[in-house]
Amino acid sequence: MRRIIAFWLFLSVLLSFTSCSKKAAHSLDRAERNAYSESSALLANVRAMPLAKGYLAAATERFIAVQHKLEVASTDERLAPAWQSVIKFCGTLQCEVTASSITARSGESPASGSIALRVAPQDFPKLLTQVEKEGNIVQHTTINEDKTDAVVDTEARLKNLTAYRDSLRSMLGRSGLNVKDSVEIQEKLTDVQSDLDSETAKRKILANETGKVAVEIEFRVKNPGNRRSAFAPLGRALQESSEVLAESLGSLVTFTVAIVPWVLVILLGIWILVRLRRRRRARKAALTNAAVGS
Repeated sequence: MRRIIAFWLFLSVLLSFTSCSKKAAHSLDRAERNAYSESSALLANVRAMPLAKGYLAAATERFIAVQHKLEVASTDERLAPAWQSVIKFCGTLQCEVTASSITARSGESPASGSIALRVAPQDFPKLLTQVEKEGNIVQHTTINEDKTDAVVDTEARLKNLTAYRDSLRSMLGRSGLNVKDSVEIQEKLTDVQSDLDSETAKRKILANETGKVAVEIEFRVKNPGNRRSAFAPLGRALQESSEVLAESLGSLVTFTVAIVPWVLVILLGIWILVRLRRRRRARKAALTNAAVGS
């Protein structure tokens, strides 16, 4: 009897322990799923949020993209040296040339040159002084574009995406995570890292736009070195006449080449018809002579 009672007590304790273990495992799994659901909701908020307004309330710094457009009058002789001098001077500052081109005079088209660069704000006055030495600045346009909204939005998304990525990484490090949840977390982590890289690249571009001054310099030859001759209209008329004559001769040659084969065919046909007609006449004359002789 004692053995039976002891057996039932042991079985009761074993069943109670198993039930507690299942409840604990179930509670742990439910907690992990709740955390995962909260993290997913956080990602949805990160992607859908317009965060600029909330952060702008506390933002004190403005991010302004400044652009200067300079038009410089030069001469044919000074254009190329001035263009080279500005590029060389840029290398002595916190400055980088992003694009440059130069075109020599061609016929009546004047020479021209252009330089696009980005320079640190404190070095822009030095660059402007150097450009003034190389030619007369006839036009100076300044454009300011406020990039604060874009910068604040990007920084807010970076902050939230970083927090979400760290949350996913901590979830992966938990023990007892099943394979299905692990795969889903890995996929989410990949997406978040991709979004984070994209936002980081966007922030670097904004930093370059707001941290440096964009400058576009156009070199123009306003006063060509050679004064136009009084006989220039006559020369231009003669040149145009020669072009018209050349085009007419070209059309004539084209027409001749196209018509010659047909002329040969027509002449050959006429020659054959004449020969046939002569033979017919000769045959008819021979028959007439034969009839008369008989």
